Amino acid sequence: MIVASALTIDHYFSANFPETIWEGSFCDINAFFNCDSSSYSLISQVGGVPLGYFGLVVGVLVSLGALFPSRAFERTNKTIALLNGVGVVALFAYSVFVLGSLCLLCSGYYLFALLSLFLFWRVGIDGDEAQLPRRWIRPSSRHLAVFAVFTAAGAFGFIRFHDAKEDAQTGGVASRIVEEYFELPEVPLPSVLSPYWTIRSGEEFQDAPVRIVEYGDLLCPDCRYLAEQLHRLEEEFPGKVNAVFQFFPLEGECNDVVEKDLHPGACELSYMAAHDPGSFRAIHDEIWDTWPSARDPEWRVDMARRYGVSQGPEDPDTREMVHRLIQTGKEYEKTSEQYAYGIRSTPTTILNGRMLIGTLPYEQLKAIVEAIITRAEGGDRFLESWVER
Repeated sequence: MIVASALTIDHYFSANFPETIWEGSFCDINAFFNCDSSSYSLISQVGGVPLGYFGLVVGVLVSLGALFPSRAFERTNKTIALLNGVGVVALFAYSVFVLGSLCLLCSGYYLFALLSLFLFWRVGIDGDEAQLPRRWIRPSSRHLAVFAVFTAAGAFGFIRFHDAKEDAQTGGVASRIVEEYFELPEVPLPSVLSPYWTIRSGEEFQDAPVRIVEYGDLLCPDCRYLAEQLHRLEEEFPGKVNAVFQFFPLEGECNDVVEKDLHPGACELSYMAAHDPGSFRAIHDEIWDTWPSARDPEWRVDMARRYGVSQGPEDPDTREMVHRLIQTGKEYEKTSEQYAYGIRSTPTTILNGRMLIGTLPYEQLKAIVEAIITRAEGGDRFLESWVER
């Protein structure tokens, strides 16, 4: 329980507060088993305290109870184990039915937490009590008070650490990310540029100072996260951003650029979304707004019927277009010895001729966009003025 919680806490901070541009998250397990979704969710932290911290506390208490046993300590831990078990079941249900994904690190904690509860039930104290409250809910008020004080102290420390991480995102870390972005090698646009726009500020792609090509998968949770960020950019920088969606479903049925078969149904959904360019933006937005409904084949059939794109999966022109967009992933040099080509995961973004693999916190992405716009408008001291501001 302690190890699983510590790993969960570490992943929360790594995903939400990367220190460099090389630490961005990306969809590298599959659509369901994905830790990034939980790290980006609303319940990943409470007031700046990662949820894994409370699991860490419970694990420590169980360990201390085994090392320094007493009847009062065991009764208190038994009560806490019951409450923790209820919380674990609730979090599991939220992850599966609301987020549509499950974090393997969290799952490890769920497993050991329920095992702990099982042991308290089978061999724990007061097992012969007939009344349920006396069997489970007899904590020591003195122990609870001590545990509460130490838990609150640790939580306060995490709040301060979380606040410091947030402040760094709008200061030194963001400026370093901007510098690292401009040090990335320049890459060309794909030979076939997608006609499917997610943000349009002009008739031609080159008309906007910020130009984004997103290699994305409509069943990838991190692509949903990026879509939310792009929507915020569209609102904050009206008329400054053009963005297109370069279909790259991570399913072997239609993608031979990478040896990944992570998202069953992604090819079919891509054909549906690509069948009518005029409906693409609405379909794209509905998929993310109703996530994870698009994983359901029946939902996809109903969506295609409503938008009149049911023929997409069988239409040869649509299939050819999606195939051509996928194949452009072979045009980029490999960025890892593990993969043959530069486009190897989703989301991968070509932002003004530089490749970003995965996602960054919004403040970091926004800082890069502001730097690009400042340079396009003739500014040359963006970093200094931005950090001071």
